[in-house]
Amino acid sequence: MAITGKDLHRVAAIKTSPETVIDDVKRAMRMAGYDQFLEKGKTVILKDNISWHFPFPGANTTPWQLEGVIQCLKEDGYDDIVCVQNKTVVTNPYKGERLNKYTAVLQKYSVPVLFNFKEEDMKWVVYKPKAKMLVLDRIFPEGILIPDYFFGKNIIHLPTIKCHIYATTTGAMKNAFGGLLNTKRHYTHSVIHDTLVDLLNIQYEIHAGVFAVMDGTTTGNGPGPRTMIPVRQDYILASGDSVAIDACSSRMMGFDPMQLQYIRHAHDQGIGCGEFDRIEVVGRDISGESWGYTVGNNAASVAGHLLWFGPLKFLQKLMFHTPLVNVFILGSAIYHDCVHWPLKGKKVFRQWLAESPWGQLFDRYD
Repeated sequence: MAITGKDLHRVAAIKTSPETVIDDVKRAMRMAGYDQFLEKGKTVILKDNISWHFPFPGANTTPWQLEGVIQCLKEDGYDDIVCVQNKTVVTNPYKGERLNKYTAVLQKYSVPVLFNFKEEDMKWVVYKPKAKMLVLDRIFPEGILIPDYFFGKNIIHLPTIKCHIYATTTGAMKNAFGGLLNTKRHYTHSVIHDTLVDLLNIQYEIHAGVFAVMDGTTTGNGPGPRTMIPVRQDYILASGDSVAIDACSSRMMGFDPMQLQYIRHAHDQGIGCGEFDRIEVVGRDISGESWGYTVGNNAASVAGHLLWFGPLKFLQKLMFHTPLVNVFILGSAIYHDCVHWPLKGKKVFRQWLAESPWGQLFDRYD
């Protein structure tokens, strides 16, 4: 579907601080005209981003991001709010929502939590998209499965500004990945860019409205989404155009948005704007922001690139569509949770708590 009208290519950019961030999240949402995108009287799904269950700075939705969005919705009459969590092969959502301080926020505002992998919360049903799929119908010839609970509801994505080892950058479009695709989503890694375009088309077909609020208070440089270098930037972005907000955050990080395949292909399909000069940025002028971020590699990405995009690509069916995939799942879990977190990640986190005002704000959320 083509996006037209409603100031759909508007992105709000706010320079914020720990003292004002809740109000700044609300201000960004309203400046971006969020109520034009979310249908009143419909449930609003909050889709937070738990890239890692450990509270690594820049990796996950922040508690103030979540709280600001909830306050804004309730103040403006959106009372039916629910948070939906997903799990991945390397993240534990129960551990993630607790360690990242979401539980206290959700309980404070009486927002229930549902899990897309629990049958009592929602079921996976075959969906036949109206839009022509670039890759998903080929990846899942038996049918594209999505949660039945998502149909007819609004959704707000809550990503952070960070790099990604496979997609280069990650944001609003990538945030749909965990919620809409089941545990076989790793089948799509070699075509991740076009997968994100397909998922955006599906979102516009099934949701009553789509919006995104992106946290850039502490951002992630380097091989994201888990083994990054946290960098303080003090930004909040908001938009009803998932492509435009991803284009803005990518440009701020120092990348050319239209050189990123997922942004360019979505732009070419008319489901968002990826050309920075055509995006209406309100609030802070970000045209001079270019942080010089680079993705780089870690142990997991080196192996992944060989198998997903490199000379060993022909082994994908054997390695990832058979029980052999459990070897890679175990390897990733050991690397991230048993090596990187105790040897480096925890030290970075503790330094952030002690030295960054954002870490100090995080420490006060209980």
